[in-house]
Amino acid sequence: MLACSLGLRQPKLDADTRAFFREARPWSFILFREACVSREQVRVLCADLREAAGHDALVWIDQEGGRVARLKPPEWPTWPPAARYGELFERDASAGLEATRLGHRLMARELKSMGVDADFAPVLDVPVEGSDKIVGDRAFSADPKNVATLARAALEGLHAGGVAGCIKHMPGHGRATADSHLALPRVSASEAELASDVAPFAALADAEAAMTAHIVFDAWDADRPATCSPTVIDTIIRGLIGFQGLLMSDDLDMKALQYALNGGLKERAEAALGAGCDVVLQCSGVLKEMQETASGCRTLDGLSLVRARAVEAFGKRPADEFDAEAGWARYKQLVSN
Repeated sequence: MLACSLGLRQPKLDADTRAFFREARPWSFILFREACVSREQVRVLCADLREAAGHDALVWIDQEGGRVARLKPPEWPTWPPAARYGELFERDASAGLEATRLGHRLMARELKSMGVDADFAPVLDVPVEGSDKIVGDRAFSADPKNVATLARAALEGLHAGGVAGCIKHMPGHGRATADSHLALPRVSASEAELASDVAPFAALADAEAAMTAHIVFDAWDADRPATCSPTVIDTIIRGLIGFQGLLMSDDLDMKALQYALNGGLKERAEAALGAGCDVVLQCSGVLKEMQETASGCRTLDGLSLVRARAVEAFGKRPADEFDAEAGWARYKQLVSN
């Protein structure tokens, strides 16, 4: 298997893409909005992806709720942004925790029923005043302690539904004054100031997977974004934060890495994996770009493979017993307050 997760933006595999997946054998796949038409279609696509890859590959999706939701009405429910749970938590801590856990349990039920077994959630970023709106209401709160508490509940909800989670964007995207999809953010905050950014990640350092931030942190490595910085990954993510799970890059297509590095997707994949990421993400769904990414990826082995298997254990386990009808009724009651 290759140490990459590749994006799908088509509801059905074409012959060329199928042949590439059969040859490359990526570790996992990511479904985007264009690939999701109906529940039955997604079920068929997930099975088809695994058949093409030749192994029981994980299928990921970005289903946070709010602005970041690949599954949309009328086929799928609308989920609130994380900030909604944070607001409820501030009014009533018990209700906020229950709603967060239950909402993610219900979301996991939707995903699991279609063969989607991993979600790029929850967001642990702590937004600060003046930062870019790319995080905004995707964050649970501006209080690091509340972020950690609610993110833990979200992760528990996903796990109860037999779905793996991924905390993001490590070591923190909340101070960025630019959107890393469009530019290379640079954070000039001191190490002391950054302590509040990393605190939620440290609190959830036992999570099975994490995604990096394409951000330059002057206090840690003024020359390279976190995704491509051995210093940030070794000293901050693995050391200070204490995270030992599977570390995935954010999307290699994002302009932050285009501005940070010379070369194309092959060089970006090599830089991220060389810095200490276990797996890279490439999300365009364009065959030529997936092929270029694959050319820069190594075989998933050693400690990275051990970490990947641990993520698979969360995503492939059966869901806990759950009364969905009662769960929905309780959830609607909680979030309506």
